[in-house]
Amino acid sequence: MSLLETIASPADLKSLNRAQLKELSDELRQYILSSVAETGGHLASNLGVVELTVALHKVFDTPEDRIVWDVGHQTYAHKILTGRRERMHTLRQTDGLSGFPKRDESPYDAFVAGHSSTSISAALGMAVAARLKGEERRVVAVIGDGAMTAGMAFEALNNAGAMDTNLLVILNDNDMSISANVGALNSYLTKLLSGRFYNNLRSRGEKILSNLPPVYELARRAEEHIKGMVTPGTLFEEFGFNYLGPIDGHDLDALIPTLVNIRALKGPQFLHVVTRKGKGYDLAEANPCLYHGVGKFNVEVGVTPKVAPRPTYTEVFGRWLCDMAAADERLVGITPAMCEGSGMTEFTQRFPERYFDVGIAEQHALTFAAGLACEGQKPVVAIYSTFLQRAYDQLIHDVALQGLPVLLAIDRAGLVGADGATHAGAFDLTFLRCIPNLLIAVPSDENECRCLLTTAFHYDGPSAVRYPRGTGPGAECSASFETFPIGKGVLRRSGKDIAILAFGAPLGAAMQAAEALDASVADMRFVKPLDRELLRQLAESHARLATIEENAVMGGAGSAVAEALAEMGITIPLLHLGLPDRFVEHGDPAVLMARCGLDATGIERSIRDWALPT
Repeated sequence: MSLLETIASPADLKSLNRAQLKELSDELRQYILSSVAETGGHLASNLGVVELTVALHKVFDTPEDRIVWDVGHQTYAHKILTGRRERMHTLRQTDGLSGFPKRDESPYDAFVAGHSSTSISAALGMAVAARLKGEERRVVAVIGDGAMTAGMAFEALNNAGAMDTNLLVILNDNDMSISANVGALNSYLTKLLSGRFYNNLRSRGEKILSNLPPVYELARRAEEHIKGMVTPGTLFEEFGFNYLGPIDGHDLDALIPTLVNIRALKGPQFLHVVTRKGKGYDLAEANPCLYHGVGKFNVEVGVTPKVAPRPTYTEVFGRWLCDMAAADERLVGITPAMCEGSGMTEFTQRFPERYFDVGIAEQHALTFAAGLACEGQKPVVAIYSTFLQRAYDQLIHDVALQGLPVLLAIDRAGLVGADGATHAGAFDLTFLRCIPNLLIAVPSDENECRCLLTTAFHYDGPSAVRYPRGTGPGAECSASFETFPIGKGVLRRSGKDIAILAFGAPLGAAMQAAEALDASVADMRFVKPLDRELLRQLAESHARLATIEENAVMGGAGSAVAEALAEMGITIPLLHLGLPDRFVEHGDPAVLMARCGLDATGIERSIRDWALPT
């Protein structure tokens, strides 16, 4: 039996000596590698955080002590050590373990963290709650993988440093590596600076010298100067944190004593830990970006690029972006840290001077785009639907209110499969539709995606084109820059009695269902402005109407249809099909669509049950 197999909970780590913990870390890393190879998931970040996870659960008394992970895709080692090892084969699968922390999955998951940069705020709330209740628990926020680029993290640091609350923030810095000499020196200094002797001496010195202000200020500046020579912590000290580090995040002999020392300290503490993404797997260390998120793969061979049978919507966007940039030098491309995911790699190579990655800073991305638009540029912001939610105020106040020509290329609209509820683009039509001046287009295939992107780019105002993850039906894309009449849909099939109004990607399933129902199908193309003329024609020539969208039913495209019919004084039975009023969990995309009733069978069944009740 391996050492890992004896670990049922973090309590089992308490009796292990340092040598055993190192052995456990090696086994844990290999288990993560083999497990993710079978299921797919986030690999490089999880390989890099193994020793830190072991040390945290060794030193802190979880789940009584709280650990908040940020971003949540670095928690596989945490899941394995907290009683979920035997379920790792279900990771990100339908009805299986989530790829992110999930409060109703385990008491050890203190906070859901699918989006980044939330850990310090949440952990501060937990620490303050413990103080208000007179509880002695410790709270740790582990933030990394670029999450410190977001303004929210610094807002939380600013607040936490002024509250004198017992909070430990660990910066998991995996952007660089420490050389052996520097690592050893900094590990020694960090253990020294976190120890009781130094902190007691520091505390007593403050009390004595506080009565001699000039001397106290001189001593304070001297301490900052000495720390500044060996650590990069001045910024965090200014926020009110006691900065410690950097420390080698793979050295348990440094990590554990340091965490033990810090656990005994009062007030806000900041520990800078340096780890290496992909640690222990040469291929992932050499290319951590490729191994950030992977599908199933052979460990010996490594990840082999999959050749899709047809281009994904993301690739369609990427090709259009390059073509349009070549045709219009005003185009600039902006992404909040999602270059590869949004299909912008070729654009960065061909037009580097017009490419801007602003980091995990969605709010800034929108207002930055607004500033560019004010000066005559044509910004295209490539952003996931779920991340656009974080920039809602900027979209309204800085872009739409001023009527600026900023194009939102909204990827991952609708369900996203294995990434689950935290990443699903379930709400964009609902929260976008109420914004004045905003054009909203919903392509149903690859060519429509290209044409609607072109249409929106030439629109003199803010616009959004939303498209799903993955491949479309296989429509051949035109190489030209064809545009569509704004606010006009097209009738795809003529039938009897029932007309289905399809918005975007569900058109294919609607067409299949219509064959069995002998229903008419309209490809609406636009949610705003809505094709009211086509809507009136369909209402006058059919007995019933049904709408379908891969968006929340509440307030979505179907609601726009209902509102338009009411305004036109048309009364007709109307069925809304879309995502249900709940968060849809992770799993196989086809299974999830079927469960939501949005596959062809589900659409047909829902319409029959509604139109032809028994």
